[in-house]
Amino acid sequence: MKRVLVSWSSGKDCAWALHLLQQQPDIEIVGLLTTINAEFDRVAMHGTRRAILEAQAAAANLPLWDVLLPWPCSNEIYEMRMAETCMRAISEGIDAIAFGDLFLRDVRAYRETQLRSTGIEPLFPLWDIPTHELAHTMIAGGLRAKLVCVDPRQLDPSFAGREFDIDLLHDLPSTVDPCGERGEFHSCVYDGPMFSRPIALDAGEIVNRDGFVYADFKPHSLQAQAR
Repeated sequence: MKRVLVSWSSGKDCAWALHLLQQQPDIEIVGLLTTINAEFDRVAMHGTRRAILEAQAAAANLPLWDVLLPWPCSNEIYEMRMAETCMRAISEGIDAIAFGDLFLRDVRAYRETQLRSTGIEPLFPLWDIPTHELAHTMIAGGLRAKLVCVDPRQLDPSFAGREFDIDLLHDLPSTVDPCGERGEFHSCVYDGPMFSRPIALDAGEIVNRDGFVYADFKPHSLQAQAR
């Protein structure tokens, strides 16, 4: 049995990678590995709140491995923190880390290089699946997600906060990858076959920060407690 951590950004691709791995009888998923901006207590780029991450991990019935990163964070600090995490993984008998990468070969090469000396195997369950096909498969398979970050240089800001569904795929410009793999958008999953239950989300404000447009969401219980 191969013990696997899933690199977890809170978005649709890592969630679908988890779903595919859950169906393999020779794989045991042991946790979700997430890097968190310690200054804001959110996932870098996605802007997902820690409370949502914790709800996702609970819905997947898996522990959350959080790696805290300072802000701003140099590449040296990032690699040091990840090396420490790999040492922990090795000590706990973990064999592999799975990533939701789709087709960016430089990203895959970087991950493979970083893990090569550790003995931990990198896995890429979604690699080279045509993204138009993959996007439709995710939606048809019950995955539900919101667009939480949009790069306005590649996609109109009005897409921030929208549902990742067939209507969205129809509305995307032809220059935008259907899965946003070139950074056009990032998502947050709130339901799907990888979860034992859906996560109720309440929409917050939409803000412009550091050149990106973010749609803030919070778990419904947090909204209720704030009233």
